[in-house]
Amino acid sequence: MNRTGLLIALGLFAVIAIVFGIWPELDLKLAALFYDPETRRFPTTSLPYAQFARDAAMWIAWAFVAPSILALIVKLIWPNRPLLVKGRTMAFLILTMLMSAGILTNLTFKTFWGRPRPVMVSEFNGPWQFKAWWDPTGQCGRNCSFFSGEGATAFWTYAPAALAPPSVRPYAYVAATVFGIATSGWRMAFGGHFFTDVTIAGLVSFLVIWLIHGWIYRWPSTRMTDEDVDRWLTRIAWPGYRWRLRMIGQQPKPSFVNRITEQHHD
Repeated sequence: MNRTGLLIALGLFAVIAIVFGIWPELDLKLAALFYDPETRRFPTTSLPYAQFARDAAMWIAWAFVAPSILALIVKLIWPNRPLLVKGRTMAFLILTMLMSAGILTNLTFKTFWGRPRPVMVSEFNGPWQFKAWWDPTGQCGRNCSFFSGEGATAFWTYAPAALAPPSVRPYAYVAATVFGIATSGWRMAFGGHFFTDVTIAGLVSFLVIWLIHGWIYRWPSTRMTDEDVDRWLTRIAWPGYRWRLRMIGQQPKPSFVNRITEQHHD
């Protein structure tokens, strides 16, 4: 997660945004590579293993963040226990997944950016007019094309790659890139997204990861320790934990109460 990676991502974003902004028909030409004009459909969708492969890609991505989600749930229920995953690892993976594959895609752009998917446009036997990536005025009302949630999730694997040991980290980045490209190409083959939907999704995921990695790990004014994350979660979960114990007639251990009190005075 260095500045070279950031400059490459910003450069790619600028090139794709400008080229496909000036010549938006390139999106249609690339989507047409997966379209069969004789049957007037995207034939990949009829393959018996197609949906399984699509789901498997998402399972792989979520498998990387699942232990951190479990660790967070356990910590919020039992704040007296140490985190099952390193604090910064848990915070980094959950926050980057939440932002890139959740808030910025499904809750923001895909909700308010009315760009139709390839299968929805008239050039591919759909009912609606094609729109360039920068035009949010399409006829799609919900779960629209820009930008790809599955593409963002696949390229999110840059996050666990960033935490790999330095000796294998370059290979982890290559693997994440290949996985993101393959998953994104599969979505294009389904007629689910245009080229700009998946490439911009990948670049947005990378930028989110770069920023949050800097916030948690690199920047002196904001970086934190695993213990900082553990203490913060303990403070959040403490009132609910104390209330549950009172409901069943128990008291928290004095050592834990003292630790909470000391944290409040830090």
